[in-house]
Amino acid sequence: MEGAHGGSGNLAKHKKRKSPVQKWRPISTEAVPQKDDVNETSSSGSRQVVEDCITSSDNLVLDGANNVVIEVTTNNASLSKNNLSLDSSSTKVVIEDNLEVSGFNKDLDGSNFSETYSSSIQVDVPLMHFVKGKGGSMQKKIEEDTGVKIIFPSSRDETSVVLEGTSSESIRKASQMIANVLEEAVQSRMLDYSHFISLPLAIHPDLVDKLNYFQSSILGSSASNEESDKDESRSEGSIDEMDHDHKQGDSSSVSINLQVQEKSVEVNIDSKGSRSDFGIDKSIFIKPKTFHLTVVMLKLWNKDRIAKASDVLQSISIQVNEALENRPISIQLRGLTCMKGSPAKARVVYAPVLEVGGEGRLARACKVIIDAFVKSGLVLERDARQELKLHATIMNVRHRKSKKRNQWNDSFDARDIFRKYGKEEWGEYHIPEVHLSQRFKFDESGYYHCCSSIPLPAEMRAE
Repeated sequence: MEGAHGGSGNLAKHKKRKSPVQKWRPISTEAVPQKDDVNETSSSGSRQVVEDCITSSDNLVLDGANNVVIEVTTNNASLSKNNLSLDSSSTKVVIEDNLEVSGFNKDLDGSNFSETYSSSIQVDVPLMHFVKGKGGSMQKKIEEDTGVKIIFPSSRDETSVVLEGTSSESIRKASQMIANVLEEAVQSRMLDYSHFISLPLAIHPDLVDKLNYFQSSILGSSASNEESDKDESRSEGSIDEMDHDHKQGDSSSVSINLQVQEKSVEVNIDSKGSRSDFGIDKSIFIKPKTFHLTVVMLKLWNKDRIAKASDVLQSISIQVNEALENRPISIQLRGLTCMKGSPAKARVVYAPVLEVGGEGRLARACKVIIDAFVKSGLVLERDARQELKLHATIMNVRHRKSKKRNQWNDSFDARDIFRKYGKEEWGEYHIPEVHLSQRFKFDESGYYHCCSSIPLPAEMRAE
């Protein structure tokens, strides 16, 4: 009877408790202030990384909502009062833990009970496949390394991933492995940019007309006339801003006064609007209806991040306009330049941007925007380090639809284009708004879907 009472007591002691589900969230660019009383003479344990944060209870702190928070850094850190403080270049992953005892297994002699632990972690739908891996490879690795079973939701719309294991340590280790996988995916090209802050230029009909003429003069009028709304998907956003392999120099690094030997060249334009002998086809042109300047690229994979980005933009409206001195701002587009390479082997061709008046007001306004989004944690660290160089992309090989060419070595011969348009005066254009734009989605005007916007000083009109 005593044994029976003991078993009953164990069951009562280990009653299943209900907790909030854990949720992975990245904190990518905002530094945590360090206190003056940080113990800088602490042992090497103060600089331990992921593994120690998982296994040591000293590194677990309550966030005030009864959630156990595991703070992890892969950069310089100092441990003070069970909190990890990171410098401005660090990346932090936070997991809110909700470990539950979900069941018991009793030995045949009735003497021992083994607990089954379970936990659930919220993983947004666009990130789910990273946890699974190709052919389930990542799931298999995590399960083998931790002894935890990962159960994915049956519906594609659900976000709750269940972890089942035989110890709290194994659950926490699996949770951390998942967090590391997600952080790596978000920081890499594996997860594409979804949104960006744009300065729309396609609102000017005369500029759109010039760009349409530019395209038709190169491809032929028949190719330009075939353009339709169904082709909008090829304008994917400022993909050239995602190429962080290059160090973009001054816009004068490629001279627009190119000396090109003029030869008689027979150009063949096929029915699909392609000059294959030059590596030029319709898909590498930026669609005129989406013409814009990009301020910063963003990865907003759920509604919360989109809402946060919208709030950030709205919150800086006054500061942005103050940076412009509450006066209208206009830019001039002049000539053509290659972002990387040479006109003979061009990858990106763009029109350099000059601020009308040259007072630097536009640069200051853009800095206000970038700083605010960096501080909010919505900008990747590597993007935060990039120096802004406003430019209006006109052609980009990354938009090419054909898979026949190697995307890493892809290029086109733009020498003839530079001969004709290298000194082109595209005109002066007022910038009336700043948009939070969504890639791959378009409004009725043909421009990227606007999630949020702030107005800039209106242009003065002569009466």
